[in-house]
Amino acid sequence: MSFLSIEFYAILFICITAYYLVPLKNRWLVLLVGSLGFYCFISYKALIVLIVICLFSFMIGIIIEEKKSKKLLWITIILLLIPLICSRVLSRIWGGRKPFVIVGLSYFTLQMIAYIADVYKGKISAQKNILKYILFISFFPQIIQGPIPRYEQLQHQLIEGHRFEEDNVVKGFMLILWGFFLKLMLADKAAVLVNTVFGNYEVYAGVYIVLGGVLYSLQIYTDFLAYTTIAQGTASLFGISLADNFAHPYFSCSLKQFWARWHISLSRWLRDYIYIPLGGNRKRENVNIMITFLVSGLWHGFCLKYVVWGMMHAGYQIAGIKTFAWRERIYRAIHIEEHSHLKEVIKRTGTFIWVTVAWIIFRADSTRQGLKMLCSSLKIFNPQILWNGSILRLGLEWQEILILVGSILILMRCSKMQEKYCIRDKIVKQPFAIRCAIYIAAISVIWIFGTYGYKFEASDFIYGGF
Repeated sequence: MSFLSIEFYAILFICITAYYLVPLKNRWLVLLVGSLGFYCFISYKALIVLIVICLFSFMIGIIIEEKKSKKLLWITIILLLIPLICSRVLSRIWGGRKPFVIVGLSYFTLQMIAYIADVYKGKISAQKNILKYILFISFFPQIIQGPIPRYEQLQHQLIEGHRFEEDNVVKGFMLILWGFFLKLMLADKAAVLVNTVFGNYEVYAGVYIVLGGVLYSLQIYTDFLAYTTIAQGTASLFGISLADNFAHPYFSCSLKQFWARWHISLSRWLRDYIYIPLGGNRKRENVNIMITFLVSGLWHGFCLKYVVWGMMHAGYQIAGIKTFAWRERIYRAIHIEEHSHLKEVIKRTGTFIWVTVAWIIFRADSTRQGLKMLCSSLKIFNPQILWNGSILRLGLEWQEILILVGSILILMRCSKMQEKYCIRDKIVKQPFAIRCAIYIAAISVIWIFGTYGYKFEASDFIYGGF
């Protein structure tokens, strides 16, 4: 069941109504029933597996809190990883076909490992109520694609009932609306061009590859951000706050900064449970970076292209550390000031280029295809395709391309504004009539010009596949 489906919002309406009608102390039970019902609607078989894994990790959490056994901790982590590893291996054997899918497995596995590790370290106390623990793992806005919450961040919000507050509902609605804009006006439209280029890379060469890579960078960002934003909006309707998973990553001035802004919950998980335990930057820093990004690549899938993508980012990080002083000397030599706008533009552009190169490998059907596409982008120079009408053969009509370009400009402008203040807070302070006009205008534009308005159907969220 997709966040874009009518069924989801019908169930959400029922959950919200029930949540605010039952006594405050029992409202967490509504969330539990709603979360399990949502997951069951997707796959009742997967729900059984989820509950079994929850029971196992719940009991182990209590035992580890008492015994503080490092050996048991490692055994538990290995056992929790087995379903994920089997899923990845079987996916490879079946050629990507998945007859039985445990939805959200990649996300709640990391969630459980973080919980067990934090209990072992004494950072948190083990949950003694199995139902409350299952709610923490299965909370429906974030179970499919994250963000990956920490126990101390989310548990109290879930258990302590929240009173109805208009601000929470209004801001939640605005987040959901923004998520629809990102998905239907940007991600799904960019996907049409991206799929054409990557699906016919031997025909569309040179600047077509550059265009496809740039648009895929846009697509994967807005698609994943759309899901996270809708998840945050949905949680806000219940008075619950989910952490931001993105912080305008394409404004980053370095690859290190990019990973501090991209898929933040995963980046922090890798930092706290892989990189730092290995020694961080205290010893064997380069090796630790490579192992961490290897894990990141394998988390996305047991496929060579994901490993190569992860190693590329490891190489970026190491190169960035090794060449920092040298690059700074060059800036000083050519009289580019430390905090100048020009230096910021150069750094942001360079970071975006390197990230996009890696995304081409990530998106390609294989590493070999990705490398061929990169070579093609360097060998063939055909910029005339940008103005001679060739782009119109990639699947979008000129009106839709204009809508995509306009939506990109809106995203850039709003992202700049969000760096300074919360737009939602500004809108909420406006008179009621103005707010209603903004909502109606936004809904109308998305409905008419989004993927629902044309011949295309909204596609699945990209990171649901991981």
